[in-house]
Parts: sequence; structure tokens; C-alpha cells
Amino acid sequence: MLRNREFRQFAILFSCITAAAVALGFAINTAAGILSGCSAAAFGMAFYAFTKERYKSIAQISDQIDLVLHNADRLYIAESHEGELSILQSEITKMTLRIREQNYALKKEKEHLADSMADIAHQLRTPLTSVNLILSLLENSRNENERKAMIRETKELFVQMDWLLTSLLKLSRLDAGIVVFQNDKIDVNTLISGALHKFLIPIELHNITLQIDMPKGIIIQGDLGWLSEAIQNILKNCLESAGDDGKIVIACEDNPLFTEIAIRDSGAGFAKEDLPRLFDRFYRGKHAGAAGYGIGLALCKTIITRHGATITAKNHSQGGAIFSIRFSK
Repeated sequence: MLRNREFRQFAILFSCITAAAVALGFAINTAAGILSGCSAAAFGMAFYAFTKERYKSIAQISDQIDLVLHNADRLYIAESHEGELSILQSEITKMTLRIREQNYALKKEKEHLADSMADIAHQLRTPLTSVNLILSLLENSRNENERKAMIRETKELFVQMDWLLTSLLKLSRLDAGIVVFQNDKIDVNTLISGALHKFLIPIELHNITLQIDMPKGIIIQGDLGWLSEAIQNILKNCLESAGDDGKIVIACEDNPLFTEIAIRDSGAGFAKEDLPRLFDRFYRGKHAGAAGYGIGLALCKTIITRHGATITAKNHSQGGAIFSIRFSK
């Protein structure tokens, strides 16, 4: 205890006060001096015993904290019968549990990052291998038409890789929480028209019928740019699924509880085993196209959920797949 500076200062102050009290008592009379000395001694012994017990309890807490820090299986600190120390132990236990939870979350994040890097490397390796093969064939080809076809295919592969890297960058920004969504009033017709704009030529080339059932004046809250990105990823999936001479239906329902945007295609729908994992990153379903990376729907769900909305996907009763985005009011 004497190693504690505050305790040493208190002991010196107590000794001075005791000496003064005893001297004053003896100055009055002998009995008063003896009584002062005995009272001071009794108080000093009681204080010493009480303080020693508290130091013992604190030392036990310190030992238990050391065990918690160096033993992964130990999480709790034994409760004390004393009020203040019991509160302190309870707070330390809460802090320990919080630190363990954060460490566990960090460990899972590291594992997820490692898995993501492996998936990214795998996803990029496939088109890069194809590009390398095409360049080898291009080097040895003398036919002008073949060379043009291979150059065109190479450009398409680079476009795919650019889309993949751009999508992964957007996902990483969303995961890091550095994206700040605007909270503007958005007309649903404006949202759908903007998202459809980049697909108008493919829709015409593949003779896809587009049916839009969208009442006027429906307003939702959110970020137009990011929500348009989410809708485009759904449309891209539906276009690939519908194929030539297919059909895409976009409808909107508005009621006092929510606003729902539904996008349906006339394709083959989803395999039963794919339904639980449709929005998982890098998951490619049974009917996924050769150019699919399993990123678009994952990015779409991240954007939608960050807006406080929900997205579901299922097989429609009349065939094909249907995506439903619901914005609560």
C-alpha cells in the first residue's frame, strides 16, 4: 500500500494530525491525552484493515483481468460483494464482452476480405485468360475478318472487366460507409425512365416487348443516381433472362403503407436451390449467363437496403422471375 503515493500522503497527514491531537490532549490533562492516542490508534488500525482489504480485492480484479486478456476462453470476472468494486467489475465485464465482439467482427471482416480478394482474382482471371488466348490467335491470324472478330471480342471482354471493377469499387465504398445518400423526392416514372435509357437499344435489337404500368405522380424518397443503379442491375438480369422475343413488365403499386416497384421477365425463372442465395456476392445461379459475375444483384440489394427499403425475388406464377422493391412510408 505504501507504494501508492496518495496513501503515503494520507498516512503522513494522519500522523501529523494524530500527533497534534495527542499533544493537545496531554496539554489539557493526562486522561485526555491517553484517550486521544487510543482513539487515533483505533481509527488508524481500522482504516488500515479496511484499506488493505480493498487493495486485496483490487489485486484480485487485476489478476482476473490479466487472465481474461491472456485466456481466450475466459470472459467473465467474478463478482465482488462490495458495492463500488462490484459496479467496477460489472463494467469491466461489459467492456470485455464488447471488445471480444469487436475482435470477432474484425476477424470475420478479415476472412470476408480474404474470400472477396480470392473471388475477385478468380473473376478477373477468366476474362484475362480469354484475352491472352485471343491475342495469341490474333498474332497468328492472317484473315482480316477473323482479326476484326477477335478484336471485337477482346473489346467486349475489357468492357466486362471494367463493369466488374466498377461494381466492386461501388460495393467497397458502400461497405466502408463512405457513401452518403441524398434524400430527395423522386418521381418513380423519372426513376424508371432513367434506368431504362441505357437498355433501349438492346431491347430493340432483341425484339423484347416492354410493358410499363406506372401511375403518374408517385413519389419516393432517396438518391436518384444510386436507385437508378439498383434498377439497372435488375433490368440487366431480366434482359439476359428474357432473351430474344421476350417480355419485361414493370409495374408500380402505391398504398398508404408502402410503394412497390415490381419488375418481371418472361425467362426461365430461378432454380429452387438458387432462391436463398440470389443476392449473395459472386453467386452465379443455375441459369446464369456466361458473362455473369454474381455482383449485380448483390450491389442492388446493398443499395436498396441502405435506403431502408426491401427487395425480394421469386418465380412468378405465370412464368419467369419477378423482383419486388418495397419502400415503406
